[in-house]
Amino acid sequence: MTAWTLSGFGDEIDPDPAVQLAVLSALGARHIEVRSAWGTNVVELGDAQLDGLAEAVDARGMAVSAVASPVGKVDVTTEDGGELDRLRAAVAAAHRLGSRYVRIFSFYRPAGVAPAEIRAAVLARMRAFAALAEDSGVVLLHENEKDIYGDVPQRVADLVESVDSPALRIAWDNANFVQVGVRPYDDGYALLRPHLEYLQVKDAIAATAEVVPAGHGDGQLLRTLTALRDDGYSGFASLEPHLASQHDLGGFSGPAEFGRAARAFVNLTASIGVHLR
Repeated sequence: MTAWTLSGFGDEIDPDPAVQLAVLSALGARHIEVRSAWGTNVVELGDAQLDGLAEAVDARGMAVSAVASPVGKVDVTTEDGGELDRLRAAVAAAHRLGSRYVRIFSFYRPAGVAPAEIRAAVLARMRAFAALAEDSGVVLLHENEKDIYGDVPQRVADLVESVDSPALRIAWDNANFVQVGVRPYDDGYALLRPHLEYLQVKDAIAATAEVVPAGHGDGQLLRTLTALRDDGYSGFASLEPHLASQHDLGGFSGPAEFGRAARAFVNLTASIGVHLR
């Protein structure tokens, strides 16, 4: 039987890591994705906070699947090099938390500026990010967030193939694709599957952009998951439900809605014979 490793964005559950870990554990997950703890973003956590978080994860017998940094979620035309410093902080957090993955983004652009106009600036920064990752022994996961350079499959592929680094892979998000008018499986799967290393789980309705549990929207989740099963995917599946609210740096669901999202995903994977461990 095909098995994938279940994880989830802990801060979608509660600001307190103790609650995050308890809920994920109750849902059968043995991993957590860390975006923030105690209301503080992961790139801003101090050494003592990272130590406390690592100890809490270890005490639960769990591990960290990825550090969900906000690196690259800024306007590339005003970025002055500070994102490289934030990436260094994210890498340090990943090392302390025992994760090899760090999530990043590929920059916003001002209104009225075409993606082609920022391509060179984006690629220069992404190459610098990948070089740092290679030197640090981590893998960067580019998320296809809406309205960044890499928000549609063609530009995601352009990024990864142009940078051409083993330290830059992609985190696939069906809902984000829907929100920019992409049919995820039809328009992007074949193009991006060679670079896909991590699955972020949420769905969305095309007409309204509303985020909904997996399989309840237009994100072609069942087709995507079935194809991943058939392709031999064996990595993480990380729940990021966004069912109560969403904002520039993430979203929130609360324990009950997070549980609803988890059950929807479990039902989908069970229907195609994928076991979540």
